[in-house]
Amino acid sequence: MSGRLIYLIGPSGSGKDSLLDAARTRLAERGCRIVRRVITRSAEAVGEAALGVSMQQFAEMQAQGAFALSWQANGLAYGIPREIDEWLATGDDVLVNGSREHLPQTRERYPDMLVVLLTVDPAVLRQRLLARGRESVAEIDQRLARNDRFSERLSVEHPSVHVLDNSGPLEHTVEHLLACIDEPDPCA
Repeated sequence: MSGRLIYLIGPSGSGKDSLLDAARTRLAERGCRIVRRVITRSAEAVGEAALGVSMQQFAEMQAQGAFALSWQANGLAYGIPREIDEWLATGDDVLVNGSREHLPQTRERYPDMLVVLLTVDPAVLRQRLLARGRESVAEIDQRLARNDRFSERLSVEHPSVHVLDNSGPLEHTVEHLLACIDEPDPCA
């Protein structure tokens, strides 16, 4: 019996890390593991509880075959540890905080995965990005425009993506995520 890869994507600031933190216990009760990503961002950086490594360390890990998936985005490198393949092989579901741009490559490797797109109202997203203070207003505007273009392209290229709106209460989004995972016809 093999598990299922659950590939969570969404724009930066949509609340993926908050959603994963809020759903962690209930996902574990369902036999679903949440992957800790490897990122070339300082471990002191605010955000997800990822393993922070240098670019050199990342390149060495990648050369040694440490990642099942890896990509670069926004000046950072991201890796998903190879151990997810072992977890999937033993029947565990595995939830990955993935990359929208890397979706085609991930689908090629894991064709039966469940893709969940976390969205948020653009005005809410803008406020969240401004509050984080990681980017200038111009960079945020560019990011929002890129999000619009991606959403349009995604609906055409990947119609089986399941959309969760995270503009409201987080617990509401958690319930919808769990329903998506539990239902035979997810997110219908």
